[in-house]
This record gives sequence, structure tokens and C-alpha cells, in this order.
Amino acid sequence: MANEFYALMGRMRYITRWGLMRNTFSENIAEHSHITAVLAHSLALIRRDILKLPTPDPDRCAVAALYHDASEILTGDLPTPIKYYNPEIKDAYKQVEKIAGNRLLDMLPPELRDSYEHLVLEDDPEVEPLVKAADKLSAHIKCLEEQKAGNTEFDSAAGQTWDAMRAMNRPELDWFLDNCLAPFTLNLDQL
Repeated sequence: MANEFYALMGRMRYITRWGLMRNTFSENIAEHSHITAVLAHSLALIRRDILKLPTPDPDRCAVAALYHDASEILTGDLPTPIKYYNPEIKDAYKQVEKIAGNRLLDMLPPELRDSYEHLVLEDDPEVEPLVKAADKLSAHIKCLEEQKAGNTEFDSAAGQTWDAMRAMNRPELDWFLDNCLAPFTLNLDQL
């Protein structure tokens, strides 16, 4: 076996997001995974150090976020309106993601598969809620950046992601939204 896993991870930069939207600047899943990892790490730290709530290791959350869209290397990024159109499509796509994730895992040396399995399959019940919150927050930040550039195409998505984040009832996410989100609307001079 050639152990293609790492070479495929490097191809994350070729998978663009927001395919149905007119973008002021494109975003690929490598960029998205990086900011999602930064946000997952920060949400875990906020939960642990500010809110004093039990939390999984922040480093574990960051690493899980780096791999949370790995299956899209093989599947592409299916737009949200399609992915969540109805429960049958949502369930079918989850199966496609699982098959793609297992295919990626099969490209690792057998000795490493267990170390990557929870990351690629996104099935760690302690980490998954924080990564999902960070993923949604990353999407919302993309909307804010597009709006800041004058792109009203993202107005509806900004409202939807905002409502979805508030509905998550995650105290660490609410704290971030209340205390850290506003600077994302500022330009460099304002920062």
C-alpha cells in the first residue's frame, strides 16, 4: 500500500465551499478546517477556563476540527440546502461520508488507523458538539466577511447560521458570540 492518506489531506485546498453562492473570495476546506480548529480550541478553552464547565481536552478538539471535513476530499462539498433538504437525503449523505471516511482510513498504515478513526469519522461524542459549534461559527464568520465586502448574497445565510448557533444552547458558543464576534466585522485599521 502506498499510504495515500497524507497526500489526499494536502488536496483539501482544492475543494471549494459555498458552491451555490457568489463569493467575494473563495474558501476551500483546508482554510475552513484551519479556522474551525482555532475556534474549536477556543470554545473548549472558554468552556473550561472561563465558564468552569467540564470539557474535553482543547487540543483534542482542535485536532478533530482539522479533520472534520476530510471525507469531502472524496465526496466534494455538498451544499447545505441539498445536504439537509429532507431526512432521507441527510441520512444518505451521512452514509456516503462514512464510506468516504473509511476509504481514507484504509489508506493509512494499519498501525495508525485507530489514531485517526475518531477524527475522520467524527464520532467522538465528547468532542463532536464543540466541533459542530465551531463549524457553524466558521460558516457565520464567512458570512460576516462577505457582508463586510458588500456581498448581500450572504445575508440570508448569516441569519440562518446565527439562528442555528443560538439554537445550539452551547454556553461557550454564546459567550464567544457575545464577547468575541464583533471584531470580525472590523477592518485591519479598526482592529
